[in-house]
Amino acid sequence: MHSTQIEIPRWTAEEFERLVFAGKPKVAVFDCDGTLWKGDSAVGFMNWSIEQGLISRSTTDWMDARYREYLAGGVSELAICGEMVQIYAGLREQELKEAAAKYMSEFLPGAIFEEMAALVEGLKKAGVELWAVSSTCKWVIAEGARAFGIPEERVLAVELGVVRGVITTELLDVPTDEGKAESLTRNGVTRPDAVFGNSIHDLQMLEMGRAAYPVNPTAELMEAMAARGWGHFMPLGAEG
Repeated sequence: MHSTQIEIPRWTAEEFERLVFAGKPKVAVFDCDGTLWKGDSAVGFMNWSIEQGLISRSTTDWMDARYREYLAGGVSELAICGEMVQIYAGLREQELKEAAAKYMSEFLPGAIFEEMAALVEGLKKAGVELWAVSSTCKWVIAEGARAFGIPEERVLAVELGVVRGVITTELLDVPTDEGKAESLTRNGVTRPDAVFGNSIHDLQMLEMGRAAYPVNPTAELMEAMAARGWGHFMPLGAEG
């Protein structure tokens, strides 16, 4: 006997858009890195921050060691997502906001998936409530989401406390894995109509949706998709 490989449907841009709008969504939820745009803005912003001197040399050395440990499997996804933002503790919030705006103005123009931008614009025009959920720094993601017309109050990302205008180490939210679904639920979104994500860390969020739309999926997510009978969409430039 031989095993049969499961064929995972791959939608064209037209099929993808038709599927999404056929569902008549009222609430749509998007992951950001790898879903709305290519690349990893968390790592990108961290490296840019180091080059800009936003964080101290000792903090930079510590973070570099931690990130290497994470890549080797010694630090959890939840821990590293929080720590990559906690390195900005001590900065004034306004300073970090300005830095995030500057970084995203350089990073985003060549990174946005045009088909996703068009889809989001169409959903927005149709009156769909849009949410962005990410395990990256909220100050960074808020800037990226703004380019898609998603308001900051509907951006759920890694967030730290702010006291008298200064960022603290207190983690208010770290939406990754089940934390993405939990963060949405805390904000009153318990059964979104359409959910878009690209990685295994989006799985629980995709599962909570009435319809799941994997975009540019990683190998790990592809395995999970096969078991669930999901199709997927690959934007232009995603495989480059």
